[in-house]
Amino acid sequence: MTTILDPTNEKTPIARQLTPRSGSVTGTVAFLDISKPRGDVLLDRLEERMKARAPGVLIRRYAKPTFTKPAPEALRSEIRANNDFVVEALAD
Repeated sequence: MTTILDPTNEKTPIARQLTPRSGSVTGTVAFLDISKPRGDVLLDRLEERMKARAPGVLIRRYAKPTFTKPAPEALRSEIRANNDFVVEALAD
């Protein structure tokens, strides 16, 4: 059984269940570097591991211009249109 903790500190948590998993990842994964220090290092390592575990997955790298503001709409639209999944890196 999986326990999901709710960070909102609700007195009576809402019942949630996990989405069924296929057991494999296929398609295109966007790696979004939010431009904080060492985020690229995290994504480099994650990309190595993903390529080893899921060689059929295509990884596309993206970066925000700055971590202090949301990603520009054009970047969000490009990621949404060209990818099946998104991994966002936050590291310091």
